[in-house]
Amino acid sequence: MMGKKAGDQHQLFYSFNLDKHVPADHLLRRIDCFLDLSQLRQRLGSFYSHTGRPSVDPELMIRTLLVGYCFGIRSERRLCEEVHLNLAYRWFCRMGLEAEVPDHSTFSKNRHGRFRESDLFRQLFEDVVRRCMSEGLVQGEGFAIDASIVQADANRRRGIPSEQPINWSDPQLGSRAVREYLEKLEQDGHIGAPPKSISLTDPAARWTAAPGCPAFFAYSTNYLVDVHAGVIMDVEATAAHRIEETEATKTMLERVEDRLGIKPSYLIGDTAYGSAPMLEWLVNGKRIEPHIPVWEHSERRDGTFCSGEFTWDESADEYRCPGNKPLRREWRLFSKPRTHITKAETIIYRARQSDCASCPLKSQCCPNMPFRKITRSLYEAAREHARALRDTPEYLQSRKDRKKVEVLFAHMKRILRVNRLRLRGRTGARDEFLLTAIAQNLRRLAITVPLSAGSLAGAPG
Repeated sequence: MMGKKAGDQHQLFYSFNLDKHVPADHLLRRIDCFLDLSQLRQRLGSFYSHTGRPSVDPELMIRTLLVGYCFGIRSERRLCEEVHLNLAYRWFCRMGLEAEVPDHSTFSKNRHGRFRESDLFRQLFEDVVRRCMSEGLVQGEGFAIDASIVQADANRRRGIPSEQPINWSDPQLGSRAVREYLEKLEQDGHIGAPPKSISLTDPAARWTAAPGCPAFFAYSTNYLVDVHAGVIMDVEATAAHRIEETEATKTMLERVEDRLGIKPSYLIGDTAYGSAPMLEWLVNGKRIEPHIPVWEHSERRDGTFCSGEFTWDESADEYRCPGNKPLRREWRLFSKPRTHITKAETIIYRARQSDCASCPLKSQCCPNMPFRKITRSLYEAAREHARALRDTPEYLQSRKDRKKVEVLFAHMKRILRVNRLRLRGRTGARDEFLLTAIAQNLRRLAITVPLSAGSLAGAPG
Protein backbone atom coordinates (compact mmCIF):
# COMPACT_ATOMS: atom_id res chain seq x y z
CA MET A 1 0.00 0.00 0.00
CA MET A 2 1.07 3.60 -0.50
CA GLY A 3 2.83 5.00 2.55
CA LYS A 4 2.29 8.37 4.16
CA LYS A 5 4.88 10.50 5.96
CA ALA A 6 4.34 10.38 9.68
CA GLY A 7 4.76 13.38 11.96
CA ASP A 8 5.11 17.07 11.18
CA GLN A 9 7.47 19.98 11.89
CA HIS A 10 5.68 21.13 15.04
CA GLN A 11 7.35 18.79 17.51
CA LEU A 12 8.13 20.60 20.75
CA PHE A 13 11.31 18.78 21.78
CA TYR A 14 14.05 17.27 19.63
CA SER A 15 17.02 15.05 20.40
CA PHE A 16 19.73 16.11 17.97
CA ASN A 17 23.45 15.29 17.95
CA LEU A 18 25.31 17.48 15.46
CA ASP A 19 28.34 15.21 15.46
CA LYS A 20 26.28 12.28 14.12
CA HIS A 21 25.20 14.31 11.10
CA VAL A 22 28.75 15.05 9.89
CA PRO A 23 30.12 12.17 7.76
CA ALA A 24 33.09 10.37 9.27
CA ASP A 25 35.15 10.92 6.10
CA HIS A 26 34.33 14.64 5.74
CA LEU A 27 37.37 16.79 4.93
CA LEU A 28 36.70 19.08 7.90
CA ARG A 29 36.90 16.14 10.30
CA ARG A 30 40.39 15.35 9.06
CA ILE A 31 41.45 19.00 9.09
CA ASP A 32 40.16 19.37 12.65
CA CYS A 33 42.50 16.60 13.79
CA PHE A 34 45.54 18.65 12.69
CA LEU A 35 44.41 22.17 13.61
CA ASP A 36 45.77 23.34 16.97
CA LEU A 37 44.40 26.65 18.26
CA SER A 38 45.35 26.12 21.89
CA GLN A 39 47.72 29.13 21.89
CA LEU A 40 45.23 31.47 20.23
CA ARG A 41 43.88 33.19 23.34
CA GLN A 42 47.34 33.64 24.82
CA ARG A 43 48.59 35.32 21.64
CA LEU A 44 45.62 37.67 21.46
CA GLY A 45 45.19 38.35 25.17
CA SER A 46 47.09 41.66 25.20
CA PHE A 47 45.04 42.99 22.28
CA TYR A 48 41.70 42.77 24.11
CA SER A 49 40.40 45.10 26.79
CA HIS A 50 39.78 43.78 30.31
CA THR A 51 36.48 45.65 30.54
CA GLY A 52 33.38 45.98 28.37
CA ARG A 53 31.14 43.44 26.67
CA PRO A 54 32.54 40.03 25.78
CA SER A 55 33.71 39.90 22.19
CA VAL A 56 33.01 37.28 19.55
CA ASP A 57 35.17 34.24 20.27
CA PRO A 58 38.41 34.65 18.23
CA GLU A 59 38.59 30.86 17.69
CA LEU A 60 35.14 30.98 16.09
CA MET A 61 36.32 33.72 13.70
CA ILE A 62 39.52 31.85 12.74
CA ARG A 63 37.66 28.59 12.16
CA THR A 64 35.05 30.39 10.05
CA LEU A 65 37.75 32.06 7.94
CA LEU A 66 39.47 28.70 7.41
CA VAL A 67 36.20 27.18 6.19
CA GLY A 68 36.00 29.96 3.60
CA TYR A 69 39.56 29.48 2.37
CA CYS A 70 39.43 25.67 2.41
CA PHE A 71 36.26 25.56 0.28
CA GLY A 72 36.74 28.61 -1.94
CA ILE A 73 34.01 30.78 -0.39
CA ARG A 74 35.39 34.21 -1.24
CA SER A 75 32.61 36.47 0.05
CA GLU A 76 32.39 36.85 3.82
CA ARG A 77 28.68 37.62 3.56
CA ARG A 78 28.15 34.34 1.74
CA LEU A 79 30.50 32.57 4.16
CA CYS A 80 28.28 33.59 7.09
CA GLU A 81 25.23 32.29 5.21
CA GLU A 82 26.97 28.97 4.45
CA VAL A 83 28.05 28.47 8.06
CA HIS A 84 24.49 29.23 9.14
CA LEU A 85 23.07 26.55 6.83
CA ASN A 86 25.78 23.85 6.63
CA LEU A 87 25.92 21.38 9.53
CA ALA A 88 29.52 20.36 8.86
CA TYR A 89 30.63 24.00 8.91
CA ARG A 90 28.78 24.53 12.21
CA TRP A 91 30.42 21.42 13.65
CA PHE A 92 33.91 22.62 12.63
CA CYS A 93 33.26 26.10 14.07
CA ARG A 94 32.11 24.59 17.40
CA MET A 95 28.62 26.08 17.01
CA GLY A 96 25.36 24.52 18.12
CA LEU A 97 22.16 24.62 16.10
CA GLU A 98 20.88 27.72 17.86
CA ALA A 99 24.16 29.65 17.95
CA GLU A 100 24.24 32.92 16.04
CA VAL A 101 26.79 33.31 13.25
CA PRO A 102 28.88 36.50 13.67
CA ASP A 103 28.10 39.40 11.36
CA HIS A 104 30.40 39.67 8.33
CA SER A 105 31.68 43.07 9.51
CA THR A 106 33.18 41.42 12.62
CA PHE A 107 35.82 39.70 10.48
CA SER A 108 36.89 42.95 8.82
CA LYS A 109 37.11 44.79 12.15
CA ASN A 110 39.32 42.13 13.73
CA ARG A 111 41.45 41.56 10.63
CA HIS A 112 42.42 45.23 10.36
CA GLY A 113 42.92 45.41 14.12
CA ARG A 114 44.11 42.74 16.53
CA PHE A 115 44.70 39.95 14.01
CA ARG A 116 47.07 42.10 11.97
CA GLU A 117 48.72 43.80 14.94
CA SER A 118 49.50 40.46 16.60
CA ASP A 119 50.74 38.90 13.32
CA LEU A 120 48.33 36.06 14.11
CA PHE A 121 48.06 34.60 10.60
CA ARG A 122 51.84 34.23 10.34
CA GLN A 123 51.95 32.41 13.68
CA LEU A 124 49.09 30.09 12.67
CA PHE A 125 50.82 29.35 9.38
CA GLU A 126 54.05 28.39 11.15
CA ASP A 127 52.10 26.19 13.59
CA VAL A 128 50.66 24.25 10.67
CA VAL A 129 54.12 23.93 9.05
CA ARG A 130 55.49 22.53 12.31
CA ARG A 131 52.67 19.99 12.34
CA CYS A 132 53.61 19.00 8.78
CA MET A 133 57.19 18.53 9.99
CA SER A 134 56.13 16.38 12.93
CA GLU A 135 54.03 14.18 10.60
CA GLY A 136 57.04 13.53 8.35
CA LEU A 137 55.85 15.56 5.34
CA VAL A 138 58.96 17.78 5.36
CA GLN A 139 62.44 16.47 4.58
CA GLY A 140 64.16 19.85 4.34
CA GLU A 141 66.58 18.69 1.64
CA GLY A 142 65.21 20.46 -1.42
CA PHE A 143 63.07 23.59 -1.68
CA ALA A 144 61.43 25.07 -4.76
CA ILE A 145 60.67 28.77 -5.21
CA ASP A 146 58.26 30.46 -7.58
CA ALA A 147 55.86 33.40 -7.79
CA SER A 148 52.38 33.74 -9.27
CA ILE A 149 50.53 36.92 -10.20
CA VAL A 150 47.15 37.48 -8.54
CA GLN A 151 44.91 40.30 -9.69
CA ALA A 152 44.44 43.09 -7.14
CA ASP A 153 41.09 44.57 -6.13
CA ALA A 154 41.75 47.65 -8.28
CA ASN A 155 39.98 48.74 -11.44
CA ARG A 156 42.41 49.26 -14.31
CA ARG A 157 40.43 52.34 -15.30
CA ARG A 158 41.31 53.95 -11.97
CA GLY A 159 45.00 54.02 -12.88
CA ILE A 160 46.90 57.11 -14.01
CA PRO A 161 50.38 57.45 -15.60
CA SER A 162 53.12 57.36 -12.95
CA GLU A 163 54.72 60.57 -14.24
CA GLN A 164 51.49 62.49 -13.66
CA PRO A 165 51.51 64.39 -10.32
CA ILE A 166 49.13 63.01 -7.68
CA ASN A 167 47.71 64.97 -4.76
CA TRP A 168 47.85 62.27 -2.10
CA SER A 169 46.51 64.72 0.49
CA ASP A 170 43.13 64.67 -1.25
CA PRO A 171 40.58 63.35 1.31
CA GLN A 172 39.07 61.13 -1.40
CA LEU A 173 42.39 59.24 -1.57
CA GLY A 174 42.70 58.76 2.17
CA SER A 175 41.97 55.03 2.23
CA ARG A 176 43.86 52.51 4.38
CA ALA A 177 45.63 51.10 1.32
CA VAL A 178 46.85 54.57 0.27
CA ARG A 179 48.12 55.42 3.75
CA GLU A 180 49.98 52.13 3.92
CA TYR A 181 51.52 52.73 0.49
CA LEU A 182 52.75 56.23 1.41
CA GLU A 183 54.33 54.97 4.64
CA LYS A 184 56.14 52.22 2.74
CA LEU A 185 57.24 54.64 0.01
CA GLU A 186 58.67 57.06 2.58
CA GLN A 187 60.55 54.24 4.26
CA ASP A 188 61.96 52.29 1.27
CA GLY A 189 61.35 54.42 -1.83
CA HIS A 190 60.62 52.92 -5.26
CA ILE A 191 62.11 49.49 -5.99
CA GLY A 192 63.21 49.11 -9.58
CA ALA A 193 61.90 51.26 -12.40
CA PRO A 194 58.76 53.33 -11.71
CA PRO A 195 55.58 51.53 -12.85
CA LYS A 196 53.88 52.64 -16.03
CA SER A 197 50.62 53.26 -14.20
CA ILE A 198 49.57 53.74 -10.55
CA SER A 199 46.22 52.76 -9.11
CA LEU A 200 44.46 55.38 -7.01
CA THR A 201 42.55 52.59 -5.27
CA ASP A 202 45.50 50.35 -4.35
CA PRO A 203 48.75 52.14 -5.30
CA ALA A 204 50.97 49.31 -3.97
CA ALA A 205 49.61 46.95 -6.64
CA ARG A 206 51.87 46.74 -9.69
CA TRP A 207 50.75 47.36 -13.27
CA THR A 208 51.63 44.16 -15.10
CA ALA A 209 50.50 41.81 -17.85
CA ALA A 210 50.90 38.19 -18.83
CA PRO A 211 51.96 37.54 -22.46
CA GLY A 212 49.01 38.04 -24.81
CA CYS A 213 46.71 39.37 -22.07
CA PRO A 214 45.58 42.89 -21.15
CA ALA A 215 47.49 44.64 -18.37
CA PHE A 216 46.04 44.89 -14.86
CA PHE A 217 47.07 45.76 -11.30
CA ALA A 218 48.39 42.78 -9.36
CA TYR A 219 50.42 41.37 -6.50
CA SER A 220 52.69 38.33 -6.49
CA THR A 221 52.36 35.45 -4.06
CA ASN A 222 55.76 33.83 -3.49
CA TYR A 223 55.83 30.20 -2.36
CA LEU A 224 58.79 28.37 -0.84
CA VAL A 225 57.89 24.67 -1.06
CA ASP A 226 59.52 21.51 0.26
CA VAL A 227 59.53 19.20 -2.76
CA HIS A 228 59.16 15.98 -0.75
CA ALA A 229 55.38 16.28 -0.24
CA GLY A 230 54.64 19.74 -1.57
CA VAL A 231 54.33 21.48 1.82
CA ILE A 232 54.45 25.27 1.68
CA MET A 233 57.30 26.28 4.02
CA ASP A 234 56.84 30.04 3.65
CA VAL A 235 54.82 32.58 1.71
CA GLU A 236 55.42 36.26 1.02
CA ALA A 237 53.36 38.95 -0.70
CA THR A 238 55.22 41.32 -3.02
CA ALA A 239 54.49 43.61 -5.92
CA ALA A 240 54.52 41.86 -9.28
CA HIS A 241 58.15 42.76 -9.91
CA ARG A 242 61.17 40.49 -10.42
CA ILE A 243 63.49 42.36 -8.05
CA GLU A 244 61.02 42.14 -5.18
CA GLU A 245 60.37 38.46 -5.89
CA THR A 246 64.08 37.56 -5.68
CA GLU A 247 64.47 39.59 -2.47
CA ALA A 248 61.45 37.77 -1.04
CA THR A 249 63.26 34.49 -1.69
CA LYS A 250 66.12 35.57 0.54
CA THR A 251 63.67 36.72 3.22
CA MET A 252 61.81 33.41 3.20
CA LEU A 253 64.92 31.21 3.26
CA GLU A 254 66.35 33.13 6.21
CA ARG A 255 63.02 33.14 8.05
CA VAL A 256 62.58 29.38 7.64
CA GLU A 257 66.11 28.79 8.89
CA ASP A 258 65.66 31.17 11.83
CA ARG A 259 62.15 30.12 12.97
CA LEU A 260 61.93 26.49 11.87
CA GLY A 261 65.59 25.50 11.95
CA ILE A 262 65.68 24.17 8.38
CA LYS A 263 68.11 25.09 5.61
CA PRO A 264 67.79 23.19 2.31
CA SER A 265 70.70 21.57 0.50
CA TYR A 266 69.48 22.88 -2.84
CA LEU A 267 66.98 25.39 -4.21
CA ILE A 268 64.93 24.91 -7.38
CA GLY A 269 63.78 27.89 -9.42
CA ASP A 270 63.32 29.24 -12.92
CA THR A 271 65.52 31.69 -14.82
CA ALA A 272 64.06 34.69 -12.98
CA TYR A 273 66.09 33.58 -9.93
CA GLY A 274 69.27 32.97 -11.95
CA SER A 275 70.74 36.47 -11.72
CA ALA A 276 74.40 36.75 -10.74
CA PRO A 277 73.86 38.41 -7.31
CA MET A 278 71.21 35.82 -6.39
CA LEU A 279 73.48 32.92 -7.35
CA GLU A 280 76.34 34.47 -5.39
CA TRP A 281 74.14 34.78 -2.32
CA LEU A 282 73.06 31.13 -2.60
CA VAL A 283 76.44 29.58 -3.42
CA ASN A 284 78.82 31.58 -1.24
CA GLY A 285 76.46 33.26 1.21
CA LYS A 286 74.17 30.36 2.21
CA ARG A 287 76.00 27.30 0.82
CA ILE A 288 72.86 26.18 -1.02
CA GLU A 289 73.18 24.42 -4.38
CA PRO A 290 71.31 26.44 -7.03
CA HIS A 291 69.28 24.13 -9.28
CA ILE A 292 68.43 27.23 -11.29
CA PRO A 293 69.11 28.08 -14.94
CA VAL A 294 71.68 30.89 -15.22
CA TRP A 295 70.36 34.14 -16.64
CA GLU A 296 72.49 34.41 -19.77
CA HIS A 297 73.11 37.48 -21.91
CA SER A 298 75.93 36.03 -23.99
CA GLU A 299 73.99 34.34 -26.77
CA ARG A 300 74.15 36.19 -30.11
CA ARG A 301 71.57 35.99 -32.85
CA ASP A 302 73.81 37.17 -35.71
CA GLY A 303 75.90 33.97 -35.79
CA THR A 304 79.06 35.56 -34.32
CA PHE A 305 81.06 34.03 -31.47
CA CYS A 306 79.33 34.15 -28.10
CA SER A 307 81.24 34.68 -24.87
CA GLY A 308 81.05 30.94 -24.12
CA GLU A 309 83.53 30.32 -26.95
CA PHE A 310 86.15 32.47 -25.22
CA THR A 311 88.46 30.75 -22.71
CA TRP A 312 88.93 32.25 -19.26
CA ASP A 313 92.39 32.22 -17.68
CA GLU A 314 92.04 32.86 -13.95
CA SER A 315 95.75 33.22 -13.24
CA ALA A 316 96.29 35.79 -16.00
CA ASP A 317 92.95 37.55 -15.39
CA GLU A 318 92.16 37.49 -19.10
CA TYR A 319 90.07 35.83 -21.80
CA ARG A 320 91.45 34.08 -24.86
CA CYS A 321 89.46 34.41 -28.07
CA PRO A 322 89.07 31.60 -30.66
CA GLY A 323 92.09 33.13 -32.43
CA ASN A 324 94.12 32.80 -29.19
CA LYS A 325 94.40 36.56 -28.66
CA PRO A 326 94.03 38.00 -25.13
CA LEU A 327 91.20 40.23 -23.86
CA ARG A 328 92.11 42.17 -20.72
CA ARG A 329 90.46 44.67 -18.40
CA GLU A 330 93.27 47.18 -19.03
CA TRP A 331 96.14 47.46 -21.50
CA ARG A 332 98.20 50.12 -19.74
CA LEU A 333 99.11 51.04 -16.19
CA PHE A 334 97.35 53.96 -14.52
CA SER A 335 98.94 56.24 -11.93
CA LYS A 336 95.86 55.61 -9.80
CA PRO A 337 94.86 51.93 -9.93
CA ARG A 338 91.35 51.32 -11.25
CA THR A 339 89.01 48.42 -10.57
CA HIS A 340 87.11 48.80 -13.87
CA ILE A 341 83.95 47.62 -12.07
CA THR A 342 80.76 48.99 -13.64
CA LYS A 343 77.54 49.98 -11.88
CA ALA A 344 76.11 46.65 -13.01
CA GLU A 345 78.83 44.86 -10.99
CA THR A 346 80.65 43.66 -14.09
CA ILE A 347 84.13 44.07 -15.61
CA ILE A 348 84.60 44.65 -19.35
CA TYR A 349 87.50 42.80 -21.01
CA ARG A 350 88.72 44.25 -24.33
CA ALA A 351 90.91 42.93 -27.12
CA ARG A 352 93.55 45.07 -28.85
CA GLN A 353 92.23 46.84 -31.91
CA SER A 354 95.37 45.86 -33.82
CA ASP A 355 94.81 42.18 -33.00
CA CYS A 356 91.21 42.30 -34.23
CA ALA A 357 92.04 44.25 -37.37
CA SER A 358 94.44 41.58 -38.66
CA CYS A 359 92.46 38.58 -37.40
CA PRO A 360 91.01 36.25 -40.09
CA LEU A 361 88.09 35.46 -37.74
CA LYS A 362 86.94 39.08 -37.38
CA SER A 363 83.88 38.55 -39.59
CA GLN A 364 82.76 35.80 -37.21
CA CYS A 365 83.62 37.71 -34.07
CA CYS A 366 83.08 41.50 -34.29
CA PRO A 367 82.30 42.46 -37.91
CA ASN A 368 80.69 45.78 -36.92
CA MET A 369 83.10 46.79 -34.14
CA PRO A 370 86.79 47.75 -34.15
CA PHE A 371 87.56 45.26 -31.37
CA ARG A 372 85.77 42.60 -29.32
CA LYS A 373 84.55 43.12 -25.76
CA ILE A 374 83.46 40.55 -23.16
CA THR A 375 81.48 41.45 -20.05
CA ARG A 376 82.27 39.35 -16.99
CA SER A 377 80.20 39.44 -13.81
CA LEU A 378 81.89 39.88 -10.44
CA TYR A 379 79.98 36.75 -9.47
CA GLU A 380 81.02 34.68 -12.47
CA ALA A 381 82.39 31.92 -10.22
CA ALA A 382 78.90 31.38 -8.76
CA ARG A 383 77.43 31.40 -12.27
CA GLU A 384 79.94 28.77 -13.38
CA HIS A 385 79.07 26.67 -10.34
CA ALA A 386 75.39 26.79 -11.31
CA ARG A 387 76.20 25.90 -14.93
CA ALA A 388 78.22 22.88 -13.77
CA LEU A 389 75.12 21.43 -12.09
CA ARG A 390 72.99 21.41 -15.25
CA ASP A 391 73.89 17.91 -16.41
CA THR A 392 73.71 16.17 -13.04
CA PRO A 393 70.90 13.66 -12.33
CA GLU A 394 69.83 15.72 -9.30
CA TYR A 395 69.38 18.81 -11.43
CA LEU A 396 67.33 16.94 -14.02
CA GLN A 397 65.07 15.60 -11.27
CA SER A 398 64.70 19.11 -9.89
CA ARG A 399 63.29 20.29 -13.22
CA LYS A 400 60.44 17.82 -12.65
CA ASP A 401 60.01 18.65 -8.96
CA ARG A 402 59.56 22.34 -9.78
CA LYS A 403 56.08 21.50 -11.08
CA LYS A 404 54.95 20.92 -7.49
CA VAL A 405 54.93 24.69 -6.96
CA GLU A 406 52.98 25.28 -10.16
CA VAL A 407 50.40 22.70 -9.06
CA LEU A 408 49.88 24.64 -5.83
CA PHE A 409 49.30 27.86 -7.76
CA ALA A 410 46.80 26.11 -10.02
CA HIS A 411 45.02 24.69 -6.96
CA MET A 412 44.98 28.14 -5.36
CA LYS A 413 43.34 29.78 -8.39
CA ARG A 414 41.12 27.00 -9.75
CA ILE A 415 39.92 25.20 -6.61
CA LEU A 416 40.26 27.77 -3.82
CA ARG A 417 39.30 30.59 -6.24
CA VAL A 418 42.01 32.99 -5.15
CA ASN A 419 42.42 34.44 -8.63
CA ARG A 420 41.52 37.98 -7.53
CA LEU A 421 42.18 39.54 -4.14
CA ARG A 422 39.38 40.85 -1.95
CA LEU A 423 41.57 42.91 0.39
CA ARG A 424 43.57 45.96 -0.60
CA GLY A 425 47.09 47.02 0.29
CA ARG A 426 50.15 44.86 0.73
CA THR A 427 49.07 43.79 4.21
CA GLY A 428 45.71 42.73 2.79
CA ALA A 429 47.48 40.67 0.13
CA ARG A 430 49.75 39.17 2.79
CA ASP A 431 46.75 38.16 4.94
CA GLU A 432 45.00 36.49 1.99
CA PHE A 433 48.11 34.63 0.85
CA LEU A 434 48.86 33.40 4.38
CA LEU A 435 45.31 32.12 4.90
CA THR A 436 45.42 30.43 1.49
CA ALA A 437 48.71 28.72 2.33
CA ILE A 438 47.32 27.60 5.73
CA ALA A 439 44.32 26.07 3.97
CA GLN A 440 46.50 24.30 1.40
CA ASN A 441 48.82 22.83 4.05
CA LEU A 442 45.87 21.70 6.18
CA ARG A 443 44.30 20.01 3.16
CA ARG A 444 47.67 18.37 2.43
CA LEU A 445 47.78 16.99 5.97
CA ALA A 446 44.17 15.81 5.81
CA ILE A 447 44.64 13.99 2.51
CA THR A 448 48.14 12.58 3.05
CA VAL A 449 48.43 11.56 6.70
CA PRO A 450 46.44 8.42 7.63
CA LEU A 451 44.23 8.65 10.72
CA SER A 452 42.48 6.03 12.82
CA ALA A 453 38.71 5.66 12.65
CA GLY A 454 38.46 6.66 16.30
CA SER A 455 40.19 9.99 15.83
CA LEU A 456 37.96 10.82 12.86
CA ALA A 457 34.74 9.94 14.66
CA GLY A 458 35.54 11.82 17.86
CA ALA A 459 33.54 14.91 18.72
CA PRO A 460 35.31 18.26 18.69
CA GLY A 461 36.73 19.32 22.01
